[in-house]
Amino acid sequence: MAIASPSAPSFSASSFCCRRTESTRLPRSLRFSSCPVLTRPNGFVTRPVTHRPAIVSQLNASSTPSDGELMYELKHSYRRRKGPWPVYVTLPMDVVGPSAQTMKRKKAMAQSFRALAAAGVEGVVMEVWWGLVEREIPRTYNWQGYLEIVLLAQRFGLKVRAVMAFHQCGSGPGDPFWIPLPQWVLKEMDKDPDLACSDRFGRRNIEYISLGCDILPILNGRSPIQVYADFMKNFRDTFRLFLGGIITGIQVGMGPGGELRYPSCPSQKLTRAWRSRELGEFQCYDKYMLASLNACAGEIGMREWANGGPIGASNLMQDPENTDFFKTNGSWNTAYGEFFLKWYSGLLLLHGERICQEAKSIFRGTEINMSGKVAGIHWHYGTQSHPSELTAGYYNTSIRDGFIPIARMFGKYGFSMCCTCFEMQDVEEKQINAVSSPEGFLKQLLVAARICDIPFEGENSATNLDDESYQQVLKMSKFYSDGLETPSFSFNFVRMDKNLFESRNWVSFTRFVRQMSGINIFRAKLNFGGDDATLSSPSAAAYAGAVAAY
Repeated sequence: MAIASPSAPSFSASSFCCRRTESTRLPRSLRFSSCPVLTRPNGFVTRPVTHRPAIVSQLNASSTPSDGELMYELKHSYRRRKGPWPVYVTLPMDVVGPSAQTMKRKKAMAQSFRALAAAGVEGVVMEVWWGLVEREIPRTYNWQGYLEIVLLAQRFGLKVRAVMAFHQCGSGPGDPFWIPLPQWVLKEMDKDPDLACSDRFGRRNIEYISLGCDILPILNGRSPIQVYADFMKNFRDTFRLFLGGIITGIQVGMGPGGELRYPSCPSQKLTRAWRSRELGEFQCYDKYMLASLNACAGEIGMREWANGGPIGASNLMQDPENTDFFKTNGSWNTAYGEFFLKWYSGLLLLHGERICQEAKSIFRGTEINMSGKVAGIHWHYGTQSHPSELTAGYYNTSIRDGFIPIARMFGKYGFSMCCTCFEMQDVEEKQINAVSSPEGFLKQLLVAARICDIPFEGENSATNLDDESYQQVLKMSKFYSDGLETPSFSFNFVRMDKNLFESRNWVSFTRFVRQMSGINIFRAKLNFGGDDATLSSPSAAAYAGAVAAY
């Protein structure tokens, strides 16, 4: 049963101890330094820039910026510089078959890669699905379809970013892009339902294994962290000849959608227009999460805080002000609220620590750029409590910066940070939800990345972008990169399909690639007024081939 804290004794939340969370003292090997050193995957340490920019940030989450006004103001002492910002294109989710045995639509893929290369795209993003590669039997992997993709990229001079996708794709068997967790893992979940995350209503989410059992041997004698590590080791050994040359980046999945978060809201809901009504549910009711919460509450002598998450935090209420926990003066800003949110977000941060530590060790010496992804949860950013961020595991409110610890953790292990929302504008989102602010959310995240001196990978949320959306991407890219010599910025366009190669979309996309890269690789003039569409560059054949292939 959920619990409340109407008359809890006051205490300093910074003083209590909890063995398993970031909110308290971690083992020395897992503690954060105040000034993280950026260690690259090859083992070398990036030395600080001689003239570092002074970064001044001011957060006012509850206010609405006027035209041209930045909620964060970046001030620096040396010349601004633009780009180049390489662009990658994410491949279709069904680019390989159900058994990962072969690459699908080989002719279309070849023509598409040719066109992308001609347009000046740096490379492709390849999602490597755990549920396909290790589908039936533990430690039995099938990489054949992904090997074909890497060889095709090599043929056309494209780089590859591989995503270690340890999560479910799609909403169910009826979804055309349905990819569940491995069958042998689902069998273990059938035996022990608590391996799945659970909310206070007992609803279980099987998009990702519960963080509460990260280091417990619940998968045929191995822990989830060990299983993820074995998967990455086999990937490294299989693709060793391509690492650092063709495969230049690896993004490690850390939660639903590949993002470091709890499944507070089912992923399929996050793509719907009315997602802004979802406060989300705290995912802390499986027996493993409850055991961790119980231990932490016991250590500070508050057993009454050990039975579950807070009451009065229902996602059935569209307005946070109508909830006891999330309202402006709600219990989120009490001693109990601070205890619970530090434990909840700390366990998420510890999960990220464990995966980053494994990945760094596995790919050390391969000259691979590692990255992790943060969810772009912006729909209650203009409130005091930021409820949808809190339920996802981000302890970020109007009085607390929850993204600096995440950026610091990524920086500690030499990881870049990735996030979506780059094409989204406040003026449009506020028409749906007045307290939504994708720009405010993203600017706070970008400032955290700059402060912690880590590279950033941007992404778009919507599949098809118009010229105005592309300009918004450029604006947010510039916000991060202006004045910085290091670290770097790049952009993942999500995603490639036949619509990308439609004439108007293709013209807009290639113009965007030119603007991002800062060089005029693709000098195309298309005349769609007549029967024949012509390109004035050598990419004409590549573009026509991609269109015909679809």
